[in-house]
Order: sequence, then structure tokens, then C-alpha cells
Amino acid sequence: MKKLWCWRCKMEIPMLNEEEYAIAHKLYLKSFKRRISGMTREEGFKPLLDYYREITGFEETEPNAIMHHRIAQYGPSCQNCGKPYRTPEAKMCADCGNKRSQKNQ
Repeated sequence: MKKLWCWRCKMEIPMLNEEEYAIAHKLYLKSFKRRISGMTREEGFKPLLDYYREITGFEETEPNAIMHHRIAQYGPSCQNCGKPYRTPEAKMCADCGNKRSQKNQ
């Protein structure tokens, strides 16, 4: 787990590493099976939301948001403003416009 700026949430959010994300993803998929069996959205996604809170200490209420709180989906931190590039392939910082140097790609 690592805190990074989330472009969708417009704030710094705890992001999951690959091991944590793999567990969250399994819980996310199981949540749909629970919902099909008649559980409410809150009941179905409770294990995922509880897991994320236990790992991060952050009280997330939107299960879909957890699926984009994954470190691997973001690029390195911008040398100018410190926010992560939106993707690992991004060539320019979406916040400050800084162009990524060749050595940081």
C-alpha cells in the first residue's frame, strides 16, 4: 500500500500493490456472485470494502473506486509537481504539463 494522487478522486488515496490488488480483485468478483444470489449492493460488496479499510485505514464507500486504486496503473512521480503520471506510458504530466525525461521512462 502506498498513498498516491488519484486523478479520478482528485485527492491522495491509498493505492494497492499487486499482491493486495489480487486479493481485492477476487473479492470484487465474488461480490457480483453474492449480488446475483439476492444480496443488496451493500451486503455483496461488504467483504471488499472491509478488506480495503483493513489494509489502508481508508473508509471507501464505492467498490468500483477500489479497482482503480492500484499502484501499477499509474506512472512514476513527476519531477516537477510530484503527482504520478496518469499511466506508466504517459509522456507528459496531466497536472503541470512537465514532459517526462527519457531516463524516467
